[in-house]
Amino acid sequence: MFKYMPHTNEDIKAMLEKIGVDDIGDLFSDIPKDLVHKDLDLPESKSELEIHEHFRNIAAMNKPLIPFVGAGAYDHYTPSVIRHLITRQEFMTAYTPYQPEISQGTLQYIFEFQSMITQLTGMDVANASMYDGATATAEAMFMACAQRRKQKIAISKTVNPNIVRVVKTYASYKDIDVVEIDEDAGQTSLASLESTFDDECAALIVQTPNVYGIIEDFSGFKDALDNYKALFIINQDPSTLAHLKTPRTWGADIAVGECQSLGVPLSFGGPYIGYMATITKYMRKMPGRICGMTKDTDGKRAFVLTLQAREQHIRREKANSNICSNQSLMALFVTIYMAVMGKKGLYEAQQQSIDRAHYLYGRLLELDAFEAVYDRPFFKEFLLKTTLDIDAMNRELLKHGILGPLPFTKLDASREGEVLFAVTEKRTKKEIDDFVDQLRGLS
Repeated sequence: MFKYMPHTNEDIKAMLEKIGVDDIGDLFSDIPKDLVHKDLDLPESKSELEIHEHFRNIAAMNKPLIPFVGAGAYDHYTPSVIRHLITRQEFMTAYTPYQPEISQGTLQYIFEFQSMITQLTGMDVANASMYDGATATAEAMFMACAQRRKQKIAISKTVNPNIVRVVKTYASYKDIDVVEIDEDAGQTSLASLESTFDDECAALIVQTPNVYGIIEDFSGFKDALDNYKALFIINQDPSTLAHLKTPRTWGADIAVGECQSLGVPLSFGGPYIGYMATITKYMRKMPGRICGMTKDTDGKRAFVLTLQAREQHIRREKANSNICSNQSLMALFVTIYMAVMGKKGLYEAQQQSIDRAHYLYGRLLELDAFEAVYDRPFFKEFLLKTTLDIDAMNRELLKHGILGPLPFTKLDASREGEVLFAVTEKRTKKEIDDFVDQLRGLS
């Protein structure tokens, strides 16, 4: 036996005898035979040095790309201090902090995450945390339906279709009817809301900046929803809240979104982290846990889990969802990012994203191959129409180390010839100019 394997042959024999099994292979007898592959064609064993060399050679095949694509996941800068801190073993191995007396550190950073989210959104209370922005939106739907005791929800057509699909999937398993509100020139139509909404709807879900990157104007929406006693749910990229009006300012009852833009690397699509915040009136319908701050018997500051009984202990049948420790590490990641960047740093990073996105927008409109689709204010993302063959364009850009814009047909098959560009603070003027030069050559 290898020294890292603690069980001897005698140990294994004793355990098999105890459970009445002759061979370890018998433990896998329930697996269908057609799923069992005995010949895996594994390579010969290698030394540790050879293994390191093998994976270095594989890693060398990766080609760093300069992305100009977003649609919900953005290439923002990650301060190096974050990785050094979150890889400490006490964070990497943390689980749900049931015992506050030995979990003060975990409880504190969860409390700090909640506090920062409420500061960004203007809401009263936040949980920590959600799987991602799309499922957080679906959970907000459950929350609204439970609060209003209705089985119908309205969602704007300017919400990212990926989010809409998740919402509809969740809704299908709880017999919730989802209706869509039309758009008008790239943003949610108030007229469509007033003609489509009815007394059966529990809430309206909108997004800003929306799937086109447009900053939406929700003037009049809260008053329209109040006529039906319906809730207002806003999905918003939290990094944009350094500049834009908060969900609370627009009268949101529930604010949700994807926190990946707060320094979380793209990482082939995850893990990401969603947020959910609401007003005090509705906090008891929130999924997951809330950390609170109190004082111990000596009068010292202490942290505890609160509003969690409905989840795993009592009243489980009344819980919306059981969301517990899965995102604690990512909540810490985002918390460190916001603490390191501070208000001024977050503002500056997003200002650079805005400036560079608008610079690229102007440069592209100088080319005959591109024209604007909407005349609306945007943040760091925008939609253009092009006469170029989009797939051929992106293949050519890839040869030059550039990950080109998203063909909008991937989100909406009817939108031929439209492409979605995204720019963050990481894109330099030289990278943008080189990108435009490549497109000019293709034109």
